[in-house]
Amino acid sequence: MKILLTSLTLLCAVNLFSQTDAQLKKDIASIENKVINWRHYFHENPELSNREYETAEKIAEHLKSLGLEVETGVAHTGVIGILRGKETGKVVALRADIDALPVTERNDLPFKSEVVTEFLGTETGVMHACGHDTHTAILMGVAEVLTKNKDLLNGTVKFIFQPAEEGPPPGEKGGAGLMITEGVLKNPDVDAIFGLHINSSTPIGTIRYKPGGTMAAVERFVITVKGKGTHGSAPWTGVDPILISAKIIDGLQTIISREAKLVEEPAVITVGKITAGTRFNIIPESSEMIGTVRTLDPDMREMVIRRMKEMVPAIAKAYGGNAEIVFQNNTAITFNDLELTAEMLPTLQNIAGTDNVELVKATTGGEDFSFFQEEVPGFYFFLGGMTPGNTTPYPHHTPDFMIDDDGMLLGVKSLSQLAIDYLNN
Repeated sequence: MKILLTSLTLLCAVNLFSQTDAQLKKDIASIENKVINWRHYFHENPELSNREYETAEKIAEHLKSLGLEVETGVAHTGVIGILRGKETGKVVALRADIDALPVTERNDLPFKSEVVTEFLGTETGVMHACGHDTHTAILMGVAEVLTKNKDLLNGTVKFIFQPAEEGPPPGEKGGAGLMITEGVLKNPDVDAIFGLHINSSTPIGTIRYKPGGTMAAVERFVITVKGKGTHGSAPWTGVDPILISAKIIDGLQTIISREAKLVEEPAVITVGKITAGTRFNIIPESSEMIGTVRTLDPDMREMVIRRMKEMVPAIAKAYGGNAEIVFQNNTAITFNDLELTAEMLPTLQNIAGTDNVELVKATTGGEDFSFFQEEVPGFYFFLGGMTPGNTTPYPHHTPDFMIDDDGMLLGVKSLSQLAIDYLNN
């Protein structure tokens, strides 16, 4: 009799799980059109870092409609929603970034961005050229799905909608670092955090991940070069800061090509902007360069920054001028906690299929999700957003960047199930 009762108990538990699982799947499937519509709205109405006012308002309105505890104005425009399950227990955070980029869109979409603004003194279009519109829409969908299935949650889910992932404007604070300073991981205290990034060159239906170091530490640097202005017809009467800038750019690349041990980890130095001069026949007095450093190893990061600080003034001096370099750290290394990644990998494999979950190498892209991972264990993975058969996907941060709407539902499934499985483990 005891054996029979035990068997019946297990059978009932399995049946209950199957029914619950079926309802969860139904709720996820039914949310797809909403997620797509939200994504189209955010894509058509993008806002730059620390200026995501309408975006935050729409997010907060949705979370409040679900009956969640909602906090707004975190790190300027961030939104937090808290969902408490049927039982007390662990706290898991799910994060989406919400800001757009100063990029003028070239795509021919019915929801194409026509927004124009001024960024650093230059008129520019504004575009979700990195997929943050999809991240926001996905997490809004997850919030609705988990609210409908909160009886499955033995613990609490904290939804974090983060502004300024691309970096706050010069002179301002923002992003994950400011959210942490303002207590986003407290009250209730977060035990683990999950996040995803959609990718334009990964086929829809595919998830990619890497344990440990996944994305690079990112530094922003500004180099100011001082020369001596003169007439362009008589360069020997001045000191040309444009020439010095060219020599500095060339010299910096030798740190990567000749000093960095690239067989261990990759590293990148890129000058993305150079400003100098006003007229074709005037050698200006100064120039400014702005760029980025990407590293995946702490020792290599220290070496690259040290050598840049040594090299920049030395090259300028060699050509009769002077220069200084100032660094600003944008992100740490995005480090997937080894134990958490191993624990949650079966969830992703069950959701997407084992053959569709791929182990990949690290990327030199950067993510300030890394700051959350410095505080609590975190797992960050990549979600396919490329239309099947597309052989020429455009990179992120470009005017032609494109994401297929059909890739988002897997994101909803993944984050929803990760939260459920983590809290119930």
